Amino acid sequence: MRQIPGAWHRTAVGAGLVGDDGAIRPTIFAEMSALAAGTGAINLGQGFPDEDGPAEVLEAARAAIANGVNQYPPGRGIPDLLSAIAEHQERFYGIRLDPARDVIVTAGATEALAAALLALIDGPDDEVVVFEPYYDSYAAVVALAGARLVTVPLRWPDFQPDLDDLRRAVTDRTRVILVNDPHNPTGAVFSAEARDEVVRLAEQHDAIILTDEVYEHLVFEAPHVPIATVPGAWERTLTISSGGKTFSTTGWKIGWISGPAPLVDAVLAVKQFLTYVNGSAFQPAIATGLRLGDAFFRAIADTLRAKRDLLGTGLRAAGFEVSTPAGSYFTVVDAAALGAVDAADFCRALPERAGVVAIPLTAFVTPERRGEYATLVRFAACKRVEVLEEAASRLSLLT
Repeated sequence: MRQIPGAWHRTAVGAGLVGDDGAIRPTIFAEMSALAAGTGAINLGQGFPDEDGPAEVLEAARAAIANGVNQYPPGRGIPDLLSAIAEHQERFYGIRLDPARDVIVTAGATEALAAALLALIDGPDDEVVVFEPYYDSYAAVVALAGARLVTVPLRWPDFQPDLDDLRRAVTDRTRVILVNDPHNPTGAVFSAEARDEVVRLAEQHDAIILTDEVYEHLVFEAPHVPIATVPGAWERTLTISSGGKTFSTTGWKIGWISGPAPLVDAVLAVKQFLTYVNGSAFQPAIATGLRLGDAFFRAIADTLRAKRDLLGTGLRAAGFEVSTPAGSYFTVVDAAALGAVDAADFCRALPERAGVVAIPLTAFVTPERRGEYATLVRFAACKRVEVLEEAASRLSLLT
């Protein structure tokens, strides 16, 4: 069959989905989820909860459908959700937004990211700096936009960026510094020094900061600090978040991007020709969620912290070395003590060996750095307690 031309191929290459033989492979999430289904293994690979979100949020969606909120919403999002996002940013972080100008509702954080990068990248000379390992869509969209990916490694066990590495990565060619904090896949929360240096370098080199903060309410040691609140950051920062992780509604795909109106307008110019709009009945439900009381937001962090600790105890008992995450759904382990030499091979064998699915960290890195992460594996703690307990019991068979 002839090669089909188009940007799809460089996108697949950027995402690491093209094999040595040129064949297109499924994503690691699809592969591991299929393994879980085929073997009956517990899926601690992909980061989605197995419990529904708060009843008030679910009921608000049902009510919206019943009351006819089933047609196209406004292009920027329904006004009530835009207002709720602005209220949320001021309530938690002291950030004041004009809901009519500084916010856009998107089809999840993934569309917000894609629209922003496609809007801001202007050609192959532009560079996007990301922290590695990185959420896989980052490399894919940078490749789709035709820019160059420049990575700053996060190293075991604390996964904090080396500031000298960061300084070497950011140059006058840097168009965007892409920050994911709390970080997927490592669970790291960046230090104040790292945030400050990102802002300083962005100012020095006139770069835009694009920050993915979808795990903002799932931090365990201290309140989340948006990079937009760092002095000097606001005028050059676009902040992405979503309701999926906070309210356990990942399938609804209601996200948003906020920042100074000129930057937001640039994103809107692209976003309106992607999905245009989405999720009309889910938008008022997420607005309801964002206005829930402080007790709800404390409880979801406390609950996930307890699940993190439960999973971590089980992983240590099974013989893994564990990096304790400061936020997010995820825990990264080193499987070398259990004989791993290649994380992907280890994860492919794990469902048969122990009845549990995980994700190799090598799925989130550039080919040049796979050796540095060769034995590291990611597990997700966003499951019911009894599921995590059963997973720990199964993993104990590895010792």
